[in-house]
Order: sequence, then structure tokens, then C-alpha cells
Amino acid sequence: MMRKEDLKIVFFGTPEFAVTSLARLVDEGYNVAGVVTMPDKEAGRGRKLMESDVKKYAVEKGLHLMQPEKLKAPEFVDELRSIDADLFIVIAFRMLPEVVWTMPRLGTFNLHGSLLPKYRGAAPINRAIMNGETETGVTTFFLKHEIDTGDIIGSKSIPVGENDNVGIIYDKLMNIGADMVIDTVDRIIDGTLTTSPQPEGEFTPAPKIFKEDCRILWNRSARDIHNHIRGLSPYPTAFSTLTEANGKSMDVKIFESALNNDFKFPEDARPGTVAVSGKSLYVKTGDDAIEIKSLQPSGKKRMETSAFLLGYHPVEFISPSSSES
Repeated sequence: MMRKEDLKIVFFGTPEFAVTSLARLVDEGYNVAGVVTMPDKEAGRGRKLMESDVKKYAVEKGLHLMQPEKLKAPEFVDELRSIDADLFIVIAFRMLPEVVWTMPRLGTFNLHGSLLPKYRGAAPINRAIMNGETETGVTTFFLKHEIDTGDIIGSKSIPVGENDNVGIIYDKLMNIGADMVIDTVDRIIDGTLTTSPQPEGEFTPAPKIFKEDCRILWNRSARDIHNHIRGLSPYPTAFSTLTEANGKSMDVKIFESALNNDFKFPEDARPGTVAVSGKSLYVKTGDDAIEIKSLQPSGKKRMETSAFLLGYHPVEFISPSSSES
């Protein structure tokens, strides 16, 4: 049987979600012969170059680091080939060209943040919570031509609580994902790995999230809006445009909400109407009231609703028409 030190691995990843698995591989003595991550990007007002979390870790550990601009570039492909890796592992990276993912003799597997075939795409954790799923998980699978469609190696599920947001589920999946990566590599090493094809025609898309996907449609149900808010919290964050008593309007990010059946609006109140009761803020939805627990006015820091109400006098959240929902 092959030893883990003899299995050459090249790891592909970018964010913190990938670092946890990479660190487990390194800490437990697996042979990570190379790390591939995104090129540094300009960010912020000063346009400073920002390094990915994976790069920071790789540099700290002295790992062989590659940051190709183009994954089909001959010089990058040649450098990969020169490593002569047995296995590639991909976590939260971009789509690999066939010339790359077919290179290692044992294949290329991906860790994906959903229970495939559910939530194929760029934002599986967000979309699962936005859709009100009560269960999600991680899956390892071998890459093939179509994105997120390869044969499944294994998966592990976790429950999603009614008030769990993306930050909570992200951290849980990041850690059980590292367990899945180690388990998958061990099964490859000892020859016990088996796979199963994904069911044909049974999938849920999880497309990338853009700014307008984050806008709250107040004519939806309170539960749908609650799911929308927690599915985008703490990032990229749901938002809405708020009108104050002085007639001014501003965009407000909403991080936390609560379903509340005790507060009742008048029957003729339109979606988006705001009511203040003590230190609490309620908004009329398409059916019931929803409570806003924490938010961030434009240009300010995130704050609890009680602090927000000390300096602002909200009247209404502008609700897009039903034709836009």
C-alpha cells in the first residue's frame, strides 16, 4: 500500500474555506508538492495588492506556490507537469481546463459546499440558506467536463437551523470539509475508494450572487425574507433603501432578522412599511411582520437596532413592485 508521503498532491484553492483543508494535509504529513491560487488582486481605495488566504498560508509554510494568470498558459502547464503529481485537489477555485484536470494519474477531485447534485455552481452555501433548506453539507467528487457533475466520492450532511446564517454554516462546512478531504485521500491511498454517478436531471443551480440578488423584496413572505437575509449574512449582505421621516433615503444593509408573529400591522399597510415599538424595529412583508435585529446604514458601522433607532427615524423601506420580484 502507498504511504501518504509518497503521494504527490497539488492543491488548488483561494479563500479561507480552502485553507482549512490545506492545513490539515500539511499538518498530517501528506506530500503537498505544489499550491495553485489566484493572482494577487487590487482592492480598496488605495488599490493595494491583496493576497489570497491560500497564498498567505503557502508562503508561511514554504510551499511551492503558483499564481497563473491563465490556466492554459504553456509555462504554467509545463510547471505543473514538472511536479509529476499523482493527485490534484480543488477547493473554492475557478474552473480548470481539461489539460490541467486530466494531468495527474489518480485524477482531480473537488470539495464542494453542498450535497450534490443540489446546488451546483458558485454560491452553494448562500443559495441553500436563501432557499430555506434545513439540511446541507459537503461533497467530494472527481472532475469531468461539465461543472460540478462528476462522480461522487462521498458526502456529509449537517442540519441548518432556522436562524443559522452563511457565516455559521460556512465555518461548519469548512471544518467537516477538511475531514472529507483527508478521508478521500486516505481511501485513494489504501485503494478502498468507490464512486457513484450523480442522478441525471436532478440538480439545483447555485449561480454567482450579484448586487441586485441582495436587494430585499418586501412583498415576499416574512419567512422568505428571513431566509434571504441570513443566506447573505455576513457577506455579501442583503440590503434595502430606507426612507426617513425627514424625507431622505439611504441604502441599509441588513444582517439579522427574526420572525415575529406577535406584532401586527394594520391590514392596509403596504410591504416595506416600518413600525418602531420600544427598541424594536418591524417591517411589513407580504404576509406578516419581520423584526430587524442588526443593520448598517450607508457609510456607518454595523449596529444593533436599538442603537440605530437613537439616531434615525425610519418610515419605510422601498419595496420593488411585484413585477420585479
